[in-house]
Amino acid sequence: MLTIVAFIIAIGILVTVHEYGHYRVARWCGVKVIKFSVGFGRPIWSKKFGKDQTEFVIAAIPLGGYVKMLGEELIAPQQAASEDMSRALNRQSVQKRMAIVLAGPAANLLLAIILYSLLFMTGTVGLKPIVGQVVPDSPAAVSGIKAGVTIMKVDRQPVTTWQDVRWSLLNQSLESGKVKLEVSNQDNEMSLHEFDVSTLNQDNVDTDILAKLGLTIYQPPVPARIGEIVERSPAAFAGLEVGDLVLSVNQQEVTDWESFVTLIKSHPDQTLNLKVLRADKEINLNVKPELVSEKGVHFGRIGAGFKIDQTQFSQFLVTKHYGLFDAIVKGVDKTWETSVFSLKMLGNMLLGNISWEGMSGPVSIASYAGQSANMGFKVYIGFLALVSISIGVLNLLPIPILDGGHFMYYIVEFLTGKPASEFAINLGQKIGFVVLIFTMLLALYNDLNRLITG
Repeated sequence: MLTIVAFIIAIGILVTVHEYGHYRVARWCGVKVIKFSVGFGRPIWSKKFGKDQTEFVIAAIPLGGYVKMLGEELIAPQQAASEDMSRALNRQSVQKRMAIVLAGPAANLLLAIILYSLLFMTGTVGLKPIVGQVVPDSPAAVSGIKAGVTIMKVDRQPVTTWQDVRWSLLNQSLESGKVKLEVSNQDNEMSLHEFDVSTLNQDNVDTDILAKLGLTIYQPPVPARIGEIVERSPAAFAGLEVGDLVLSVNQQEVTDWESFVTLIKSHPDQTLNLKVLRADKEINLNVKPELVSEKGVHFGRIGAGFKIDQTQFSQFLVTKHYGLFDAIVKGVDKTWETSVFSLKMLGNMLLGNISWEGMSGPVSIASYAGQSANMGFKVYIGFLALVSISIGVLNLLPIPILDGGHFMYYIVEFLTGKPASEFAINLGQKIGFVVLIFTMLLALYNDLNRLITG
């Protein structure tokens, strides 16, 4: 239910903003707007407003929207009252039509700037880029990076969180075959390491860039202290209580939560003796992990969660706040960088450097909407900003049917002094329709493939 609601809210906001951009600029240019629709198909709500009696509609299929204007046809004028013909879209100057068609994508990009600016003002929280275990024989291992160092710069660009590191590495993997990381060890000694990232573009783009390079995020050791117990679970039946510190399992010493989980997982359906510390007293308990099977893998589980020491964990977090002006500047920069990155990704897909499996459709977007909403308001706002940029950039592509395709026709008219021919427009519409259908089917196939393969 959260996924469905989060998806509908996201699409509703993004589509409304996009179409309002067209609507607002059309009105400023004196064009008569006949209908403003959020969604397609059968209307579930409609009402007419204003002196033009513009019909505002909420339709049943929330996967887009449109603004219908008088004289919207590219060639022949629409039938209308003679007094309204001067307000038809195709009677306006080419500059006005350019402004109207660009207003939708521009509104999406402006929304992204606003959302990112709000995030930067309220404060962004991230993990310090401290390297955990380095995967043997990985690019990171070959470059000589060791566990425990802190990444300070990626190709001379300062980074303060793992989010910064990921973003910089993704950008560099598209631009060049080499990337340099400047790191600092515990003695504040600096060293420079060079990676070869030329082979990464051929990989599945869904894979984490850090995993591709062999980098892991440092996780501080968590004591094996019980912080949560599921009702009617093996842990509850065994007599475990919140606050218990596990010392050993079958006389094998437990040093942290990870080692405790490993022992539990490796002994499904077997009775284990636990030695725990409770109120300064050692107690022996017997627990029998239940057998769990997921995707063909069998392991044990007792239904207990760990307890985090927030004071210890907070030292690995970085919180950054910005004033109004700096937040807006950061919002503009973030929107610009993400837009350029999106175009680079698309270009590399067309060139075959990146798999088309990275393209997502409505199913994946709905899933991401639910996940981000579940993670908190700020994460959801970041998701909205990212998808808003994607919609803005996609609609600017010079594909007939999309806003960018209409803009392409207007550029031709501006340069030649006459509209594109009816034959060229009709041919372009057919090609654009085929491209759009192919792209939608590919995205839907990727969505279904993700669902089936997990």
